[in-house]
Amino acid sequence: MSRTLVELLQEGLPAEAVLTDPDVTSAYSHDMASFCAAGVPAVVVLPRTVEQVQHVMRTATELRVPVVPQGARTGLSGAANASDGCIVLSLVKMDRILEISPVDRIAVVEPGVVNAALSRAVGEHGLYYPPDPSSWEMCTIGGNIGTASGGLCCVKYGVTAEYVLGLDVVLADGRLMSTGRRTAKGVAGYDLTRLFVGSEGSLGIVVRAVLALKPKPPQQLVLAAEFASTGAACDAVCKVMEGGHVPSLLELMGRTTVRAVNALANMGLPETTEALLLAAFDTPHPAADLAAVGALCEAAGATQVVPAEDAAESELLLQARRLSLTALEAVKGTTMIDDVCVPRSRLAEMLDGVERIGEKYGLTIGVCAHAGDGNTHPTVCFDAADADEARRARESFDEIMALGLELGGTITGEHGVGLLKKEWLARELGPVGVEMQQAVKAAFDPHHLLNPGKLF
Repeated sequence: MSRTLVELLQEGLPAEAVLTDPDVTSAYSHDMASFCAAGVPAVVVLPRTVEQVQHVMRTATELRVPVVPQGARTGLSGAANASDGCIVLSLVKMDRILEISPVDRIAVVEPGVVNAALSRAVGEHGLYYPPDPSSWEMCTIGGNIGTASGGLCCVKYGVTAEYVLGLDVVLADGRLMSTGRRTAKGVAGYDLTRLFVGSEGSLGIVVRAVLALKPKPPQQLVLAAEFASTGAACDAVCKVMEGGHVPSLLELMGRTTVRAVNALANMGLPETTEALLLAAFDTPHPAADLAAVGALCEAAGATQVVPAEDAAESELLLQARRLSLTALEAVKGTTMIDDVCVPRSRLAEMLDGVERIGEKYGLTIGVCAHAGDGNTHPTVCFDAADADEARRARESFDEIMALGLELGGTITGEHGVGLLKKEWLARELGPVGVEMQQAVKAAFDPHHLLNPGKLF
């Protein structure tokens, strides 16, 4: 008698690691993206060891069952959404920090480690793990690697990909492969480590990561500058970057976002502003750096420039920025968060275009942006129960991506492709690019079991 999928999985997993109750497994069916279909998983597994992950993949290969890897499901592209009959492989129980080395300036972690937990742990050693997505209190390192996530500090410190030195990866057939290194330098062979970063679980299951760390910087100070137009704020961004300044943060919040944050949390942000620019420095003398940037903001037309007096006031401003997406959700109940990145020199054109698109479709579109990177997050607010409004939301979302490509940008700076942007990935890459990427996928996953239907 042939054994069932669940029976085979239970042979190599503890009973509590195999979930089959539909009321329980349904909670693992999707991430936080709108307009992305989610299937019904056959089973959810929560391994705690590499060997257990290998057992899951051997079983999946034997039975030709698709596997959808998941972290904390905070993603915004549908990359973690289940497909019908799949194994959902949740890695949140693999949450150990295995090593922190101040000499080598590395941390070795399992994929379920929460970003904020790692940041605090390395901070006790005088070290710093820079990538800090807005969901850093919830998102996992494995998920950050899968989507090549960014954060507020990328303008100075870069994105997740720049901190992943090496990986242990369970392949589709259950074999374990190590990539990369734990040394400061290393160029042996193809850079397979970088290939896995941003692959959204479509090439293998990351079960261990060697991450680069930096010395912990001084406490940053933040400056807030008000502008009468987004164009003036974007001009200030260009002047800051052209002037050779290296802020640890350079963020922009549009009028709609500022008002939404005030409505949600009574933050006292200036509602008369059209754009609020936040700049921060974590240098030994941040006040002097802020003064220089403040002068550039005034030259660009800032109506008011207010430097924070201390760390507490700085943190309050940063908290306002981190609340942006949550606050915009409260405007209409549902949001579609775009993630278009353009050259900094085209940032004003991008944001002006977003405003026109909002007017065209009769929708509220709030904007927050990692302005120093040109990475914009136009957020379409709509009522999901209103079919016409939902249609307009989706059409405006697509028009924003088309604008980004027209301006020489990319459809995603840090959220990934998943289900949400499959069609647009093909447009960005072109037919030859898609063909080569599909060939890479086939080499690692010939039976197309890993996160099928995502990316391509």
